[in-house]
Amino acid sequence: MTILLTGGTGKTASPLSKLLLQAKQPVVLATRSGKVPAPFSGVRFDWLDSSTYNIPFDAYSDIDRIYIVAPPVMDMFPPMKAFIDYAVERGVKRFVLLSAGVLEIGGPSMGKAHEYLDSLKVEYCALRPSWFIENFTTQYADLIKTRNEIVSATGDGLLGYVSTEDIADVAFKALVEEKIDNNNPIIVGPELVSYDQIADMLTEILGRKITHTKLTEAEFKKVLIGRGMPEDYAQMMTILDSVHVARGGEEQLFRRADVVGKRTLRAFLEARPVTVCP
Repeated sequence: MTILLTGGTGKTASPLSKLLLQAKQPVVLATRSGKVPAPFSGVRFDWLDSSTYNIPFDAYSDIDRIYIVAPPVMDMFPPMKAFIDYAVERGVKRFVLLSAGVLEIGGPSMGKAHEYLDSLKVEYCALRPSWFIENFTTQYADLIKTRNEIVSATGDGLLGYVSTEDIADVAFKALVEEKIDNNNPIIVGPELVSYDQIADMLTEILGRKITHTKLTEAEFKKVLIGRGMPEDYAQMMTILDSVHVARGGEEQLFRRADVVGKRTLRAFLEARPVTVCP
């Protein structure tokens, strides 16, 4: 039986695909272009183009498990529901959804997909990780390189940054083990850190002073839009910083965690200092 990974070359599916390959599990990666790195097999798939939904199943008729990474749009549930329904019709029995720690079942975005999977007669697991370690350099590298600065609207709030490799470990078990032990696991990294602490960490690693500048909601939203983020998405991300993180939401999530990863943000940054060097 074959496992289909949507977002097949993305941050979480990439380490997951390697785990499946090592375990000799038949796996196919779905991307919008259909192009994937060797030695993987790939198929074309686009959440926003329903005419592509059949392509993976026509190429691999034995697909019975799917890893779901949501489309990068605010109104993501309609296409997700449509594809889940189609997949069930084609015989898929198990879904592993990449959701988020901040999203409860029935909440917005992936929370709706979580709720929908729960209503179906299928096996499912909704992964609920904290902030991705791997996203840190893409979100903050520009200002670290050019101004030796991290900006956020989190104030003194703490975050449980988690590696996508740790997330992949949980996803792997949910996809291949006979029974899903926990279909709603909260996944965090091994420690809580503030951006002040991360700035100090980077100062030590890079050998130059890095500072954390605490912005207002309006200021931070403007920064995100300046990075090319759509306004509605920038508003959501700003609220996560200024409300969820700043008011202790990640600390509460950390205390409720079902899975605590092993990989630290510091180890990630020490291994890749070039990503934040000018």
